[in-house]
Amino acid sequence: MIKTLINALEGIDKTLNEKQIKQFQDYYSLLIEWNEKMNLTAITEPKEVAIKHFFDSATFLKYVKVKKGAKIIDVGTGAGFPGIPLKILQPDIELTLLDSLNKRLNFLNEVCNVLDIKAEIIHKRAEDGGRQVDLREKFDIATSRAVANMNTLCEYLMPYVKVGGNMVAMKGRNGKDELTSAKGAIAKLGGRINFCNEFALPTGDERTIIVLDKVKPCPKTYPRQSAKIKNNPLQ
Repeated sequence: MIKTLINALEGIDKTLNEKQIKQFQDYYSLLIEWNEKMNLTAITEPKEVAIKHFFDSATFLKYVKVKKGAKIIDVGTGAGFPGIPLKILQPDIELTLLDSLNKRLNFLNEVCNVLDIKAEIIHKRAEDGGRQVDLREKFDIATSRAVANMNTLCEYLMPYVKVGGNMVAMKGRNGKDELTSAKGAIAKLGGRINFCNEFALPTGDERTIIVLDKVKPCPKTYPRQSAKIKNNPLQ
């Protein structure tokens, strides 16, 4: 698993020290152990986890410039992707992991303890956190991986981003089409498209990374309640 990850990371000019190697090894072990008790991932084969979870998360650092000490929130983090791999690779970031399912947060707490990494772990729905004073427009970067369609995802993430910061969406093969459909939502939420890059993992799986700039504050009416976001996405 580690050899596969190391080889893949060379392609994006990233290397691992001994501590980081052990952190990824321990992360994999915990993921497999906890996955037997709860549904964290359908991907469990070592080489597939190395590429489709760990390396996929790491591609964030190829396409996004992350300043030292950046405050990053991973919304709907699930099993900790991309947030925990980012923290392993760039330990100076201030990481917040937010998820609505408490069982997943128990797993993330265990991961952070075993890997000896510091992260704030929050049990909250995305739309509720986006209205919370101590979270709203407080982050340099808000990110998410495979959570929702782009126009819906923008309403979940943009409220967390401070003006001058970025929203980073890690999407699959249809990300570019989703971005086209979300242009109206992006403008309404105070965003502007920075770039959209399509690429492939070493396995051939297609990925898209989308970066938006936060150019003005989100209107106070957003995010809306969950039912309205899902039933009437911004156009």
